[in-house]
Amino acid sequence: RAIAGICLIRLEHIRPKYAPEFVGISSENAAHRIAVFWEDENGETKEGVFIPRRDTNSFINHFAGGTLFPGEHYAADFSVTENGREIDFAMRSKDGTIEVKLTGEISKNLPDDSIFSSIAEASTFFEKGSLGYSVTKNGQELDGITLKIENWKVEALNLDSVESNFYKNEGMFPKGSIVFDHALLMRNIAHEWYSAPGFELK
Repeated sequence: RAIAGICLIRLEHIRPKYAPEFVGISSENAAHRIAVFWEDENGETKEGVFIPRRDTNSFINHFAGGTLFPGEHYAADFSVTENGREIDFAMRSKDGTIEVKLTGEISKNLPDDSIFSSIAEASTFFEKGSLGYSVTKNGQELDGITLKIENWKVEALNLDSVESNFYKNEGMFPKGSIVFDHALLMRNIAHEWYSAPGFELK
């Protein structure tokens, strides 16, 4: 059994650490990710995520991702409506290959059939996925990036509908192998991103 998902991220005032807030940029982003375990050179088990696909509406993220900072991004159009309790999200990549849609509202509980017993258990699992790797354009390396959050806090999001044609690709995911489990929401979270050591693919 494996756990995969989509991290939908609205970034606001993103800038170098000591730069003033007004120089920061904002963007909508989506990252399809799969939880992974591996052993480092010391034989220690590590946890993180493999990110096969990133999409963004930011010109800077699209052209600088993979060069000025880790992680290449595909250009995409986003439509996001929210009112504090309800969310209506849609994304379509400019190359026409990826589409994500969802609608939902804040909830106090996970679905009854979730593999996680509580919001706290799910939160702990995903907090361990703060280290992410993705294949570079040349296909020879893995770019690494680490997310640092001091005040990690999540809420359950009850989805009325959710769709990603990435996970409907039966060439990668055989029919019936992907089942929706739950959604979580994080709001107004201060965070920092750091480059992580990469890997050479052999």
